[in-house]
Amino acid sequence: MSFYINNTNPFKPGPIGANAVNGLCEKALIETTKVFDACVSQTTETGIVLTLTGFNPENPVQPLTYVSAENQIGGETTVSDIVIERLDQTPNYANVSLTITQPITVTYRDANGTIGTATSSITIQKCAVLFVPQPSATPINVKAQTIFSSRIGTQTADDAFTVTGCIRVIIKITADVDLLVPTYGYPVIPPCQACQDNNNSCPGLENLPLYPTATNN
Repeated sequence: MSFYINNTNPFKPGPIGANAVNGLCEKALIETTKVFDACVSQTTETGIVLTLTGFNPENPVQPLTYVSAENQIGGETTVSDIVIERLDQTPNYANVSLTITQPITVTYRDANGTIGTATSSITIQKCAVLFVPQPSATPINVKAQTIFSSRIGTQTADDAFTVTGCIRVIIKITADVDLLVPTYGYPVIPPCQACQDNNNSCPGLENLPLYPTATNN
């Protein structure tokens, strides 16, 4: 079984179907990222130039026919040139401007009909009004997530496409904090439902607790 397969134990994640206070047993201090504010924007942009590198396979036969462009798998969004300009009339809010760079994978078909890929990137300038906490010993971070999707484009150079794409950007104001939260204690993790018969005997581990016990004694 798992948390969700044939499991009726109440100490599992999922929807709360009764009084949410029932079962609360401790206040836990957790180290986490707190999001103070966030916003999302979505635009369709034309005339985006994607300069290509890292052709796979190498040396495709020109000309190339554009197929699509998407976020590069594993490619992290980077944020730079952050400027926080607090508003005089509401000092807890600020104009937050930033530059966002997102790695892109471009798919094309060469003159022989062979499908290939290449890498590129897009750079986005954004400015938004957001709640920004006052300065403290814990630094405030400005983060961004970008999703890029394109199906329309033409080749404008041997190593470039000019495309139309949809860009969704999420901007967050965050800080890494220690947060005190009410909890129901540790979950009861059920045994896995094995795909085949296995010997699950583990001498010496039968009575080993899954989580450490925290008491004030």
